[in-house]
Amino acid sequence: MITLYGFGPGLGMYDPSPFVLKVAAFLRLANIDYRYNGNVNYVFKAPKKKLPYLDDNGTIVCDSTFIICHLKDRYASDFDSHLSPQQQAVATLISKSLDENFYWCLVYFRWIDSASWPPVKNALFGKLPFPLSTIVPLVARRGVSKQVYQQGTGRHNKEEVLSIARQTLDALSVLIGDNLFCLGDKPSSLDATVYAFLAEAILVDLDNDFTRLARQYSNLNDYCQRIQQQYFAS
Repeated sequence: MITLYGFGPGLGMYDPSPFVLKVAAFLRLANIDYRYNGNVNYVFKAPKKKLPYLDDNGTIVCDSTFIICHLKDRYASDFDSHLSPQQQAVATLISKSLDENFYWCLVYFRWIDSASWPPVKNALFGKLPFPLSTIVPLVARRGVSKQVYQQGTGRHNKEEVLSIARQTLDALSVLIGDNLFCLGDKPSSLDATVYAFLAEAILVDLDNDFTRLARQYSNLNDYCQRIQQQYFAS
C-alpha cells in the first residue's frame, strides 16, 4: 500500500502544503490508490525532516519531485506520453518556476504577512499540546522568515512580492486559456503542480492581498474548481 505523509487538513485544504497537495493530485490524476496520513508531527519522523514523504510498500521516497518521478516510473510510465518533447520541456520549466519562485510568494503571504499569520499558525500548530503550541510556532516562524530573507523574496516589500506573483499568474492564465487542463484536454503531471499551487492561492481559506490577486483570474478559478470537483470531491 502506498502511504503519503503530510501535514493534515488545514486552511480549508486537503493539505495546506502545495508540495503535499501536488503529490496527492498526481496520485488522483493518475488513478493510483493510496492512503494519506496527515499530522504536523510527521515532520520530525520524515527522513529529511520535510514533508511530504512517501512509503511505497517499504520504499521511502522524499521530496515531491522525486516522489512523482518514482510514481511515474513504477505505476504511470505512460501518463505524459501524449505530450510532445517540447511540451514536456515546457512542463518541466513551469513546474520549476512554481516550486522555486511562486512558492516563496505563497510563503511570504502566509508566514511573513501579519494578516494571515494567526489562521496559518492555528492550522499548522493548533493541535500541539501546551507549551509546544506556543514555542514551536514562534521558532518555526523565525526559521521561515530567515529562509525567505536568505532566498531573496523576504528582502522585497509587499507590492514587489505581489508583482512577482502577478507575472506567474499572468503566464498561467495565458497558458491554460480555455483548456480543460494545462496543455490540452488530457491531464498531465504538470496539472498536479499547477493545480496544487493555484488551489493554495485560490481555494484556501485565507483572505490577503495574494489570494485576492489570484482570485481575479476567472479561468484560473475555473481550472481549480474543475480539478477540485472531479478529483477531490469525495
